[in-house]
Amino acid sequence: MLEEAQVQTLARLARIAVEPAELPVLAAQLSRILTLVEAMEAVDTSGVEPLAHPLEPVPRRRPDTVTEIDQREQFAAIAPAMAEGHYLVPRVIE
Repeated sequence: MLEEAQVQTLARLARIAVEPAELPVLAAQLSRILTLVEAMEAVDTSGVEPLAHPLEPVPRRRPDTVTEIDQREQFAAIAPAMAEGHYLVPRVIE
């Protein structure tokens, strides 16, 4: 179990203001967390592959099919300026 002096040191290093009355409660809470970490470290995970995400999401896939009609000519007709099939825009950087 963590002692109050250790909690004070941790609080100072973390630059967290802790009132003296809070020290016993905080020491008990931190001790429980450390006990949990020790229990988790005791588990043999040598055969477990690391995960990037606990649920390992599978990317949704959809068929690679055209869903819209080609409107390039209509958009080109209303464009302010075009050259060789490309939209021309005003120069931004000189």
